[in-house]
Amino acid sequence: MMKYSIFSLARNARTYHQDWPKAWRSPDPKPEYDVVIVGGGGHGLATAYYLATVCGITNVAVIEKGWLGGGNTGRNTTIVRSNYLWDESAALYDHAVNLWEGLSQELNYNVMFSQRGLLHLAHNVHDMQEIGRRGNSIYLNGVDSEFITPEQVKEMVPFINLNCRYPVMGALLQKRGGTARHDAVAWGYARAADAAGVDIIQNCEVQGFDITDGKIQAVRTSRGTIKAKKVGVVTAGHSSVVAEMAGFRMPLESFPLQAFVSEPLKPIVDCVIMSNAIHAYISQSDKGELVIGGSGDPFISYSQRGSFDQIEHVAGPILELYPIFSRVRMMRQWGGITDVTTDRSPILTKTPVEGMYFNCGWGTGGFKATPGSGHVFAMSIAKGEMHPIAAPFSMDRFSSGALIDEAAAAAVAH
Repeated sequence: MMKYSIFSLARNARTYHQDWPKAWRSPDPKPEYDVVIVGGGGHGLATAYYLATVCGITNVAVIEKGWLGGGNTGRNTTIVRSNYLWDESAALYDHAVNLWEGLSQELNYNVMFSQRGLLHLAHNVHDMQEIGRRGNSIYLNGVDSEFITPEQVKEMVPFINLNCRYPVMGALLQKRGGTARHDAVAWGYARAADAAGVDIIQNCEVQGFDITDGKIQAVRTSRGTIKAKKVGVVTAGHSSVVAEMAGFRMPLESFPLQAFVSEPLKPIVDCVIMSNAIHAYISQSDKGELVIGGSGDPFISYSQRGSFDQIEHVAGPILELYPIFSRVRMMRQWGGITDVTTDRSPILTKTPVEGMYFNCGWGTGGFKATPGSGHVFAMSIAKGEMHPIAAPFSMDRFSSGALIDEAAAAAVAH
């Protein structure tokens, strides 16, 4: 693998950048692998990368029915944070933030991680009580958080309207929060995993599984049957569909989550601003676009289209809080399929099929957890036992009652 640097950039400039090697190979699938990862998004690619580099398992394939990062990895609003309420969630998401902080250097690929800070606004008494409880809880877990006044919010966001229909009563600030570039994360992990020996196989759709005596034997795909000792499934909104192929059910519902971006503007929003109570959050990309997230559609669906009623639902509060954007034109809109659990926390688990593991149920929280999720999931698959950070998120919690209820902190889709 060529190392990206100022020297390689200068060297390739002499040939007008025509001779850069491909970032990763496109091999045909081998007959058998030690581990097959189903799903070529950020979580799946991260899992494969850590299997190869941390766990020493390089006979790994990532199979993806479309193109890398073409699912939720390319359909989110790129927010990174770890200000979740419960101890289990704080451990998982802050593990991810710690990995985010050195990820570009580790992968030798600029994932454009920007710790610009994240403001979580409070608009009523309930909001203030919620951020108070959550802020104190995560502080005890060593996660950075600060309560700030409306005046301090105004200092950070001078164009905000504090006394609109949604008055700002305070906010919770996580300075280590921010954004990253979603496609760069997928490409960076893909390139590094390929360099470590992982086969990345695109346009390879799962059609079923061969299971004998309750143990996984092979994955049936559109490109032939692939034998595997272990299988990790990381297919986001389609996880329940893949589980049914394996003969069991996952406690998931899938909803389209709406987002849209504006025409490019000069830099004005230098932090991420969330507002759960009114289902609207906003940041600005490095290209200058306002990245605006809204709520999920109120119905189960696998559609990745935008929803016009959500534009109105989100644009109204955005313009109340930030009237300066009233004449900004929207450029494009999309929906991503979020897999939502009863307690709004993810599932990292063994399954009734021996050798098969699932990583799903992230709802709106998947992108921010990418490095941490991939790291602990890889170690769980390698050892055959769930990593201590992952263990509380077993699917067994839905029968035992040991739920991790993150509905208030998880985000606006819930």
